[in-house]
Amino acid sequence: DPWPVPSDKRVARCTGCAMSVATSLLDLALPRSGARLMMFVGGPCTSGPGQIVNRLKTEDMRSHADISRNAEPLHKPACEFYASLAKRNHPAAGKKGSSTQAAANASATSAHVVDVFACSLDQVGMLEMAELVEATGGQMVLGDSFGQSVFKESLRRVFRTFEPDVPEDGGKMQMAFGATLEVLTSREFKVSGAIGPVTSLGKKGPNVSDLEVGKGGTNAWSLGGVDPETTVAIYFDISNPGTSPLPEGKRRFIQFLTKYQHANGRTRLRATTLCGPWYNPPPGEGEKRAPPQPGVNGYNGNMEQPSPVKMSFDQEAAAVLLARVAVDRTGSEDVADVLRWVDRSLIRLCSKFADYVPDDPNSFRLAPEFSLFPQFVFHLRRSQFLQLFNSSPDEAAYYRYILNRENTTNSLVMIQPTLLSYSFNGPPQPALLDSQSVRPDTILLLDTFFHVVVFHGETCAAWREQRYHEQEEHAAFRDLLEAPQADAQTIMDNRFPVPRYIVCDQHKSEARFLMAKLNPSQTHNSEGGGGAQVFTDDVSLRVFMEHLMKLAVQS
Repeated sequence: DPWPVPSDKRVARCTGCAMSVATSLLDLALPRSGARLMMFVGGPCTSGPGQIVNRLKTEDMRSHADISRNAEPLHKPACEFYASLAKRNHPAAGKKGSSTQAAANASATSAHVVDVFACSLDQVGMLEMAELVEATGGQMVLGDSFGQSVFKESLRRVFRTFEPDVPEDGGKMQMAFGATLEVLTSREFKVSGAIGPVTSLGKKGPNVSDLEVGKGGTNAWSLGGVDPETTVAIYFDISNPGTSPLPEGKRRFIQFLTKYQHANGRTRLRATTLCGPWYNPPPGEGEKRAPPQPGVNGYNGNMEQPSPVKMSFDQEAAAVLLARVAVDRTGSEDVADVLRWVDRSLIRLCSKFADYVPDDPNSFRLAPEFSLFPQFVFHLRRSQFLQLFNSSPDEAAYYRYILNRENTTNSLVMIQPTLLSYSFNGPPQPALLDSQSVRPDTILLLDTFFHVVVFHGETCAAWREQRYHEQEEHAAFRDLLEAPQADAQTIMDNRFPVPRYIVCDQHKSEARFLMAKLNPSQTHNSEGGGGAQVFTDDVSLRVFMEHLMKLAVQS
């Protein structure tokens, strides 16, 4: 080895310098054409700009505690350096403003996308590079080694193409560059902001609200690189005061103008226009009354029907929108403060839309359109997006970035994973994400989006170890073992980034990937009951709901 590394030092890496050279070459060679810059990182940057740790191994890598105490002197300079890379050769680079603002303007001009593939058991500085990746609409992939399918398959899927029978786009790559998004609205409401892989273009207008959510103060954003899965959350503010009701039949309008450079080099503009009615609540609608008795669709036909606002509530989309705001706030607030804000938001929602008798928790009822929302919030509070325990700063930045760019279905899987149960009693059945679902004679398939876990109950694992599935008379057991593996492969075949595949047994070390996601209805402090015990001090969903009902009905 012509460059030996002393045992007491880390490998010398100048990741930031390499990134700087690569972006300069692209800016000179392809100043306004779509292009991708892929960075394959196997360890932390230890030299030059972008450095996050010194070479001496006696110095530990930065932690969440170091960053919160501002005790890491290399973190802020590295963030500023990577943010500055996106504003090369752009007039906005010399103007005053945040580095993120300049990066957004530059990405819209250069149409260059930066992807980061980090494969290392150590941190590599993904937290510091996240702002550059977000400003250019790039992809993030985090794995343990470059030999894993997580890396190899994810890299291959970056270059996915449309099916040959797709009109105009058949055979073309599913990627676009230099995308921008502009939102136009009717005068009754305004744009508060956007959360996702976007950066503000600073475009003011009459429909821009003073109340900012995420990246606000504008009605136009740069998305950089986009693909068919890119999803942006737009937040609005009602500008019409509640004291002056709108005319009957008044309709609202929203128009999304999406402009991007197609993979074939042509520029496309797509206009999406939506309209819908406004609803004026009648006097006294906010007054609380006893919950209706069950009837058709959960309501008694003789009682007043709930308002259209209540009936049109999309609890899945609302949970994802709330999660994005919470994750966005973690960048500027302490996680404990964010959790308190999430709790207050849930209590206010239930106080407003639930049916109950004041100060009587037993009368608390939620309409079907709201019934799952508290459950989503419960799992969001326990998720890796808001709980930093057992995750590095790089992992937290990666998880949060993926949440902010995925669609509602995938985001819900991240917040509340799906669980399927396989047994001899019949076909696979959806199971509650609860410790009661763990049985010795069943196999569970957990999908957390980032991990796909096949969990064998104690009895099934023992039968497999004794090779019963290799005997012809136990063909049913062989089919039982193969069914979750086939379904897991189907899940992984249609996902980017490719999730990590884990096969584990009850009471073994890797079973923690399943047990950590389950509602701890049975813990080491519980008595009796079925299912498996979860060793945690977290409250269960039942206790969470009891406290929610008590607080929501307070007068």
